[in-house]
Amino acid sequence: MTLIKSISGIRGTIGGKPGGALTPVDVVKFTAAYAATLPIRKPSPNGAKYKIVVGKDARLSGDMVEQLVVGTLIGCGIDVVKCGFASTPTTEMAVLFAEADGGIILTASHNPRQWNALKLLNDKGEFLTAAQGQAVLDLAEKEDFDFAEVDQLGTITEEDFTDRHLDAVLALEAVDVPAIKAAGFTVVVDAINSVGGIIMPRLLKRLGVKCIELNCNPTGDFAHNPEPLPQNLVELCETVVRKKADLGVSVDPDVDRLAFICEDGQPFVEEYTLVSVADYLCELAEKVGKPIATVSNLSSTRALRDVTEKHGGKYYASAVGEVNVTTKMHEVGALIGGEGNGGVIYPAIHAGRDAMVGVALFLSNLAHKKLKVSELKQTYPQYFIAKNKIELSDSALIDRILSELKKVYAAEDVNTIDGVKISFEAERKWVHLRRSNTEPIIRIYSEAPTLEAAEALAGEVIGIARKIIG
Repeated sequence: MTLIKSISGIRGTIGGKPGGALTPVDVVKFTAAYAATLPIRKPSPNGAKYKIVVGKDARLSGDMVEQLVVGTLIGCGIDVVKCGFASTPTTEMAVLFAEADGGIILTASHNPRQWNALKLLNDKGEFLTAAQGQAVLDLAEKEDFDFAEVDQLGTITEEDFTDRHLDAVLALEAVDVPAIKAAGFTVVVDAINSVGGIIMPRLLKRLGVKCIELNCNPTGDFAHNPEPLPQNLVELCETVVRKKADLGVSVDPDVDRLAFICEDGQPFVEEYTLVSVADYLCELAEKVGKPIATVSNLSSTRALRDVTEKHGGKYYASAVGEVNVTTKMHEVGALIGGEGNGGVIYPAIHAGRDAMVGVALFLSNLAHKKLKVSELKQTYPQYFIAKNKIELSDSALIDRILSELKKVYAAEDVNTIDGVKISFEAERKWVHLRRSNTEPIIRIYSEAPTLEAAEALAGEVIGIARKIIG
C-alpha cells in the first residue's frame, strides 16, 4: 500500500490502513485541508459561498472517492459542481466555465487501476503553487478543521462540460477545422477504457475525422498498462496498420497527455508530440511577426529549442513538473509549452496539459503539410533520450554526488534549477540528474543525436557517481 503526499496533490493505492494508502480517512482529511485553506488562496468567494468543481476519470474507485470528496466539501459549507466523468483538462476548464473558486480532479493519471488521487486546482483551473500545496499538507497534518453547521452546508449541482470544452478547442484560431475535414483522415484512438473514450471520439467526429475506437468503453477496467509507452501500445500499432489509418492516438486515463503512432505502426515518439505542435504554432506566429517563446522542462528533448530558434523564437527551460512549466510560461509569455511525456500546454485556451488541444493542432499541422505522419516526423531534429537511475542506500549521498558532478563538468553549461543538468553544446547532447521525490534514487536522463551517444553519456556520469560513492 502506498500514499504519496506532494504539493501537486495526494495519490495512493486504494485499501489498507489510514496514513499508508488512499483510504476514506485520508480522502476526507486532505479534502477538508484543501477546503480550509481556500480563504488563504482566495479571501472572498465569487458568489455567496465558495464553489468547487469535482471531476473524475473512469477508475473503479472513482465513485467511492467522489462521494467522499463531495460529502466533505458540502460538510465544509462549500457548494459543489459535479462534472461526473471528465478529462483533467475538461475539469480545469470547468472551473472557469462555472466561475468556481477551485477544483479537485479525481485521477491518478497514468498509474495502474489500484491507484487514485486528488489533484488540486486554484480558481484559474491551474494546479496549486508549491506554497499553496504545502499549506494544504501542513493543515492536513494538524487536522485542525472546522465544519459547517446544518444551515450552512453546501449544495450539489451536476453539469457535463465536455461539449463546452470541445467548443473552446474548435474555436481556436490555430485549429483549422476546414483543412482537417478536407484531408479525410482516419484515426485509431486507444482510450484505455477511461474518459478518453467519451471525449476523444466526439472531438474527432466534430473535426470530420473517421474515428476507429479501441478500448473506448469507460468502465475503468484498463485494457493494458495505462502509461502511453510503446510497449503498452502493441494493439494500437497493429490496428493502425491493419485498418490503413493515417494516425494512431493513445491517451492516458485522464486525457492530459498523448502519444501518436505513425501510419506504418511505428511510434511518433512521445517527446515529439510537443515538438510537432510547437513547430506548427511557431510557424504561424513567425508569418505574422508575433513574438515567440516556448517552455519545456529540463528533462525534455532539445528538439523543442531547435524548432523554436529556427523560427526566430526564444526557448526557456523549467524545473520538472507541470506547475513549474506553467509558472515559467506565465513569466515569459510563452506561445506554447509542455513536457516530453506528451503533455501539450497551449495558453490560448488554458494553462494545463490538454490532449484534445494536442490532437486538434497536430491534425491541423498534418493537413497543412500534406505529409504522412512518418514523413512529418523526419522533418524535425532527430534526438534520442536514454533513461537510467542510480539506487542509493543513503539518500544523503544524492547531494554529494550532484555537488561533485557540478565541479567535474564546471567547464560545460551547468543548470541547477532542478538537480543538475549538464549541456554539451558542441555535441548537441545533455544529461540531467535529479533526485526522486519518493525514493533514494537519482534519475538520469541523457539525450544525444544517437541512442548510443546518449547511453554513453549516461554511462560516463554513472561511472563518476560510483567513484564518488566509493
